[in-house]
Amino acid sequence: MKKILEVHHLSKSYGFRNNKVQVLNNISFTVDQGEFVGIMGPSGAGKTTLLNVISTIELPNTGIVQIAGQDILKMRNNQVSDFRRKELGFIFQNFNLLDTLNVKDNILLPLALEREKLSTMEERLTHVTRILGIESILTAYPEAISIGQKQRVATARALITKPKIIFADEPTGSLDSKSATELLKYLTELNLQDDATIMMVTHDPYTASYCNRILFIKDGVIFSEVVRQGSRKEFFNRVIDMQATIGGGGRVNDF
Repeated sequence: MKKILEVHHLSKSYGFRNNKVQVLNNISFTVDQGEFVGIMGPSGAGKTTLLNVISTIELPNTGIVQIAGQDILKMRNNQVSDFRRKELGFIFQNFNLLDTLNVKDNILLPLALEREKLSTMEERLTHVTRILGIESILTAYPEAISIGQKQRVATARALITKPKIIFADEPTGSLDSKSATELLKYLTELNLQDDATIMMVTHDPYTASYCNRILFIKDGVIFSEVVRQGSRKEFFNRVIDMQATIGGGGRVNDF
C-alpha cells in the first residue's frame, strides 16, 4: 500500500525551562492511503496536539512529517497555507459554516476560492452530497438545518477539494447518537468508495469502531495500537478493553 502519511520522531512541548511540559515524545507511525485511523487516549494525552501538528496547524519541536511524500515542516508559510487549503480536509465539532451562504455555496466555497471550473464544481458537489445524503437541503441556510445536517455539510466542504487526507477532531462530539451514527456511516462510505484517508481523534469507542486501526496515546507516546479484524462489534470490544487498560474513557454509545 502507498504510504500517505509518515511521522518520524515527532516531539512537541510547551513552556520553557522549569515550566516546560512535554506533550508529544518521539512519536513515529505511518498511515497508508485509504486507511481510516483513530487516535484515542486519556484527556491530556496529546491526541489533539498530535492531530494539529501533523495537519500543519502547529509546529513540532523536532521530527519529520511527510504527507504524500512532501515534508510539510520544510515548507515556507505561504507554501504551508497553499498545501493545507488544497491537499488537506478538516472536520471539527464547530462546523464553521457561513450563515450568509446557503448549503450549496458553503460546500463550494473552497473551490470558488481556487477559481475552479464550474463544471468541476458541479460534478464534485453532486458526488459528495449524494454520498452524504444532503442533496435536498442545498438551497437551505445553516440556521434552518439540524445539527447533524450541519456536520454533514461541513464534511462535504472538507471533501470537495479531494484532499490527500482528512483530519477529524471529535466530529461526533456535538451530535446525538442517531446523527453521530449517520455521520460515521457516511464517512465509512467515503472511505470505501473514494479511498479517502481519514485520521480521527475521538474519546468514544463506538465512534472508534468505524475505524480500521486505532493508535492509543498515553503520556505523549504511542502506548499501543489495535487493528480491526473480524466484526465491528469485536473491534469495539477490543477498543473498550484497551481504553480500560490505559484509562480515560469517555462517552460510550450503545452498540
